[in-house]
Amino acid sequence: MNRAVMAAMNQAGETAESLAGQVGVDPKTAARWVSHGRIPQTRHRAQVAAILGKDVEELWPDALKRREPAWFRAWTDIEREAAALRCYESSVIPGLLQTESYARAVIASGPLNADAESYVDTRLRRQAAVFERPRPPMTVFVIDEAALRRGHVDLMGPQLDHLATMAQRPNVMVHVIPLDAGLHPGQAGPFVLAATPDGEDVGYLDDQATGRITNDVAPLWAVWDTVRSVALPRGQTIDFLKARAWMT
Repeated sequence: MNRAVMAAMNQAGETAESLAGQVGVDPKTAARWVSHGRIPQTRHRAQVAAILGKDVEELWPDALKRREPAWFRAWTDIEREAAALRCYESSVIPGLLQTESYARAVIASGPLNADAESYVDTRLRRQAAVFERPRPPMTVFVIDEAALRRGHVDLMGPQLDHLATMAQRPNVMVHVIPLDAGLHPGQAGPFVLAATPDGEDVGYLDDQATGRITNDVAPLWAVWDTVRSVALPRGQTIDFLKARAWMT
């Protein structure tokens, strides 16, 4: 437990419920702030610290530490400020749409396994930085059906429920490429296109070792147009995710 937060709440006479009411979050969210490693979103951090009469660094000394790999930090800065994000994934659910359990399973299956919990927390905070802004960006995700079939049903059931829920948000578009769409250029690998606040487009590509940012986005736009054209429309994708007859 985060003893500094617990002590500050006791001293200020605050509970998770009272904090939640003042900050405008769910009480369950506020209750997590007393757990070690659970840090409020950036926009809530200073408000909570002020209510408790403490400095942010005193309550959450790790708040300003960057836990993602050094090579990934430049992209998270872009992602955090993007006006729009377009993401294509061929083999896993995109990180921004992963549940905590799914993220843990994916991260634990790779070279980051030794520090999996830290990276899971970082991934969840990335999601909050994108989707819980006062003005969330427009986000469009194209996911190959193969990614939806990889994983045990006990893991994938809640993950696909979450995916269907996210797909119904007004600023989130999810499109599945069905297997019967056949071969397409997106099979060469995942990528993301970000529209920056100043109107420029930036691309991000993953590989087995690191990821890289590129300003040469014309080839990515060509692939994006293709994968988007063979994917199911938004409404059909939501129905597809909810039905899930193919999981049995």
